[in-house]
Amino acid sequence: MTATTLTIALAQLNPTVGDVDGNARLVLEARAQAAAMGAQLLVPSELVISGYPPEDLVLRPAFLDAVEAAVRDLAAATADGGPGLLIGAPWRDKGKIHNALLLLDGGKIVTQRFKHHLPNYGVFDEARVFQPGDVPGPVVFRGVRLGAMICEDMWYEDVAETLAESGAEILIVPNGSPYHLDKQNERLTHAVARVTETKLPLVYVQQVGGQDDLVFDGNSFVLNSDRSLAAQLPAWKSAIVLTKWEKAATGWRCAPQALAPEMTHCESIYHALMVGLRDYVGKNKFPGVVLGLSGGIDSAISAAIAADALGPDKVHCVMMPSPYTSQESLDDAASCAKLLGVKLDTINIGPAMDAYKSMLSVQFADTKADTTEENLQSRARGLTLMALSNKFGKMVLSTGNKSEMSTGYATLYGDMCGGYCVLKDVYKTTVFELSRWRNAHKPSDALGPTGPVMPENIITKPPTAELKPNQKDQDTLPPYDVLDGILKGLIEDRAGIAAVTAEGYDAATVRRVYRMLKAAEYKRRQATPGVKITKLAFGRDYRYPITNGFNDAG
Repeated sequence: MTATTLTIALAQLNPTVGDVDGNARLVLEARAQAAAMGAQLLVPSELVISGYPPEDLVLRPAFLDAVEAAVRDLAAATADGGPGLLIGAPWRDKGKIHNALLLLDGGKIVTQRFKHHLPNYGVFDEARVFQPGDVPGPVVFRGVRLGAMICEDMWYEDVAETLAESGAEILIVPNGSPYHLDKQNERLTHAVARVTETKLPLVYVQQVGGQDDLVFDGNSFVLNSDRSLAAQLPAWKSAIVLTKWEKAATGWRCAPQALAPEMTHCESIYHALMVGLRDYVGKNKFPGVVLGLSGGIDSAISAAIAADALGPDKVHCVMMPSPYTSQESLDDAASCAKLLGVKLDTINIGPAMDAYKSMLSVQFADTKADTTEENLQSRARGLTLMALSNKFGKMVLSTGNKSEMSTGYATLYGDMCGGYCVLKDVYKTTVFELSRWRNAHKPSDALGPTGPVMPENIITKPPTAELKPNQKDQDTLPPYDVLDGILKGLIEDRAGIAAVTAEGYDAATVRRVYRMLKAAEYKRRQATPGVKITKLAFGRDYRYPITNGFNDAG
């Protein structure tokens, strides 16, 4: 029978990696909502049953057994005549493990399709755990030939071309596509290219939520064959949206509906940081976070993100003054905590500094004070926060930014200690942008206060670590607008010293920053995970050797 109408529900869900039963329940709940809407087919995101990315869980037979059992239970649930399911799961077939899409309908697994292009770059290691499938043909669902492409398969011409040539009528693309700045434009560019080539409409279903250092932004969409945007789901929120399709002489068309509004640059970054922290804390079952609130901008915006993501009642801030801490910093930290409505304790680290001075007096005799004593202050603070975490269970949230992580302007086992770093991939110049933005705007789903979240003085005063008298960051680092421009060239563009210098930066400064970047690799290897927001974040993206004899002479 040839169908002339079809209703497809897009399920933009937030699965948890490894929680097979919980993810299956998410799908069943979405299916019930879709049924109430009148959907015939429900399409969640890539590998929704395992969560994405499942990494080496895929290599455990017991895990694959659990996935298979969950899929078969879901298939049995479709015997009620309600919506069919196009489900993503790791799947064994003929001794190989595939990234699969499984069509479930009428109480059984109707057919299966395997991902052909396995990404093996940046944050992706799929070629390590999966085997590629053949270029797939369409699957038939209730009289409609659906061209199923799994995520990366949309980024190449061959899969869509084969599907169109073999009779596909609608392209459906489930995704686990990690967020970074401008990622949505990249997706739309590839989707438009596939629609242009095949003259077929395309359904793009993306997951939402945080998984370790990755965040997924939602923003699922539908393009009609004329490349017009027929549906756009919200960013950073779970959603189930019904799309209605009709077949005309020119092919299938989705009825246009109201589009979710686009977010501004700062709004999108801020949501990414909120979602990443919320899900890291929530999915790992921490009762909240504890962090040092210094009166500086990094800790202030970190506290604001935590209050917005988790609620002020789950955020414990600690001011840990030393003899070098100014009254201005004490006042700014107190004002920030009051604006946020978070708990603030004060623990003076002076006694710890005295204890270390006494302990090391023999070994340090006849030496001058230097960064060693500065780092002892930072480590005393780190030890204090870790003790509070051990005693009360809240996770330590470290507050360093990407500019600091890049140059090594951070102390191992001091300000770098913790369970998660929300600013890890955020340059200092962006920290200032976000702070100004949050003082003027409250995200729609934030749990924190309306109005400013930090005193203006925190944003305008010169940054300082306050580890010695009259210290300023720019005693050690170039001005942040210069530093961040150089770092973006060296890191994200992978440019050499000569190429970065050609952009107008001082050659000696570029060489100096390059040396700091290279020398700090051993610190970054020991750093906490944190939210990825750029194309090339430290961690999965950035895999340089610690022992590294290459020098770019520039």
